[in-house]
Amino acid sequence: MRSSFPPFACLAAFEAVARRRNFSLAAGELHLTPSAISHQVAKLEQFLDIRLFERTAHSVELTVAGDDYLNRVSGAMAAISAATDNARKGVRNSMHVHSTPSFATLWLMPRLTDFVKEHPSISLSMSASVTHSDFSAGHTDIDIRYGAAHWPQLTVRTIFDEQIMPLASPSFIRRHRIVTPEDLMHVPLIQSTVGVLQWPDWFTAQHIVHTPGSYAYRFDRAFMALDAAVQGLGVAFESTSIGEPHLRKGRLKPVFETGEYLPVQAHFLVYPERHAQRPEVMSFVDWVLERAASEPDLNMRRAGLGRSSRPRAK
Repeated sequence: MRSSFPPFACLAAFEAVARRRNFSLAAGELHLTPSAISHQVAKLEQFLDIRLFERTAHSVELTVAGDDYLNRVSGAMAAISAATDNARKGVRNSMHVHSTPSFATLWLMPRLTDFVKEHPSISLSMSASVTHSDFSAGHTDIDIRYGAAHWPQLTVRTIFDEQIMPLASPSFIRRHRIVTPEDLMHVPLIQSTVGVLQWPDWFTAQHIVHTPGSYAYRFDRAFMALDAAVQGLGVAFESTSIGEPHLRKGRLKPVFETGEYLPVQAHFLVYPERHAQRPEVMSFVDWVLERAASEPDLNMRRAGLGRSSRPRAK
């Protein structure tokens, strides 16, 4: 029976050439000759029955099949490298967490010191991007995702119930004399283009027939939309949980004293069920959920606000 796992030396040669785009540089990195590297790559191509590189006299480029294969194996190779490095350093409880950028920047990082203090034996590595982790690559233990929760065959844990409402800087609210929801029809609005809820949802919940024809500013990350609001560029429609650092320091505030918001569940801890067998993974999951539960409606309690407005059916 033919093995489905190619020789690791071939994978190492392929990854080095793909990264360096040069056989000689890859050979120097792996302490081999260029001919040996070429032989390993050719052996891998024969094993896979695909062509991985287009070679010319002056360059080496990945084929479409080669680029796809690199994307699939690079995470696994990084995981092997990290595991090896940890083993050399005597680290036993290592874990890699991937997160959406806004959650990592505004919620997780300000609280991470507490996790480290509570779990000093866990070696934690983190990354952040808008792309969901591919658990089959073997690199990520936990993925913190944003969006509608539909990930079959994965364990999905809701982090918190969020409150989405208009947020702006105090000076912006005073300058534009915003008093009623209708006033938002005449001021610059900031759109988070990937938000689960959008401005039309809020206007509908206020029984206002208004769909913004355009937005003054559009961003595909919540932290950028919030930063724009802090700078007084307009009103953001964002989560008070994610915007908590700005609210706590007074850089932003709910636009309306009644604090009407739309409820949503949009941030989730996601991982394969098999990962739940690892104590360090469950320690992190439990810590995030406990920390989130200990801060319910933090900004609403402080301001004495909080009235849910659910949008009407469209």
